[in-house]
Amino acid sequence: MQLPDNKVELARRGNKVVYDLGEKIAKVFNETKPVSDIFNEALNLARINECGIRSPKALEVSEVEGGGWALITSKVPGVTLAEKMAAEPGRFYEYLEQFVDLQIEIHSYRCPLLQRQVDKYDRMINSLDQLNASTRYDLLQRLDGMKTRRRVCHGDFNPTNVIVAEDGQLYVCDWAHATQGAPAADAAMTYLLFALQDKQQAEAYLEMYCNRADEPVQIVRSYMSIVAASELARKRGGANDEFLMSCIDVFDYQ
Repeated sequence: MQLPDNKVELARRGNKVVYDLGEKIAKVFNETKPVSDIFNEALNLARINECGIRSPKALEVSEVEGGGWALITSKVPGVTLAEKMAAEPGRFYEYLEQFVDLQIEIHSYRCPLLQRQVDKYDRMINSLDQLNASTRYDLLQRLDGMKTRRRVCHGDFNPTNVIVAEDGQLYVCDWAHATQGAPAADAAMTYLLFALQDKQQAEAYLEMYCNRADEPVQIVRSYMSIVAASELARKRGGANDEFLMSCIDVFDYQ
């Protein structure tokens, strides 16, 4: 495919650029991104669409003229919840309530064809060369001992991936890391994503999630070292990796 000249860049992160094509959105990956990962994200999104979770529709995966591949989805006109939070800091807790309630709603769904969360974490922990064999073993033992759950988990649930549509409805995008598994693990990942930016907001999120989901905070915290290792495997680098390593050190042996 050839991207139109009137495309508008919306975001640029790591190995991808997101464009507004008018009635569609194109997530264009560079040539380092495995093509299988792009097709897998499209498949995840299609399965989420079929579940009935409010999200953009998967439309197409195409090779882009000049290099790389693109995932094309429908466009949900609106702004992200992160933009709302930044523009109206006085309403942060109001928006956080909406965010938490949406995550709990997602966790109420089942999608048996999604990858199992435990398998994804197992693979990512085993890929880590920053951790020695003993630490990886301890993490895998902890993962193996967790209660099996089969709920839809986004895997990267943060305010930048929530779209507030023009009619006020909330939609969720970026399902590349979706799995079926434990909601508490998904909440632990969201806590870490908040903490990478603002520890105070992370603690506010965790308290609100556990209260509204009726989930013991101890269960969510028991996943912290596992999801920190999973996030570390994404090799973002810099201060993020230092923080994630500290999470593994703190939570692994509690």
